[in-house]
Amino acid sequence: MVGAGSAMGEPVAVDAFADHVFGVVGLNDWSARDLQGWEMAPLGPFLGKSFATSVSLWVTPLAALAGAWTDLPGQDPVPLPYLRAADGSTPRGLDVAAEVVVDGEVLARPPYASTYWAPAQMLAHLTVNGASVRPGDLFASGTISGPGDDQLGSLLEMSAHGRGFLEDGQEVVLRYSAPGPAGGRIALGEVRGRVQPARHVGDT
Repeated sequence: MVGAGSAMGEPVAVDAFADHVFGVVGLNDWSARDLQGWEMAPLGPFLGKSFATSVSLWVTPLAALAGAWTDLPGQDPVPLPYLRAADGSTPRGLDVAAEVVVDGEVLARPPYASTYWAPAQMLAHLTVNGASVRPGDLFASGTISGPGDDQLGSLLEMSAHGRGFLEDGQEVVLRYSAPGPAGGRIALGEVRGRVQPARHVGDT
């Protein structure tokens, strides 16, 4: 979550990440993967992603995540200069553990530490064309999935292993935790939501 805004026309460098980002929230940008698959060509994800976003109840400040920074698995080819620190190094990622729970059953534990892009790189890319950010803005990582079958963050990915689409009434909970600055783990909150039956146009 953005804490301090930036000026229009001035990109935010990766080294300035902590100057603009206050903290981290759990987020679920719900996806209708059946619609998304149908509209991907030529529109890209549109109606399949536009209907619901849920966030956790609190923001975890970056200061509380001082012990959670970790090296990324690696980036090949080397990113363009605007996606690297001033000394040429790659920004670090966050060792956040996620848990995907449907109707009380843990389906996966995707590790955010395995993602390709660092949070600072995402913010730099978001603003490289001069777009500004404002306090309260959210920018999300996208689906978190690790290399293992038990680390898949999308039910569509899980469908290859027999998991189908969500049904009306099912509850989805995403939980997040990270190493604490003084040892142990800290909870970053959870995102909880229940699938409601579709309403047709004109329903009241």
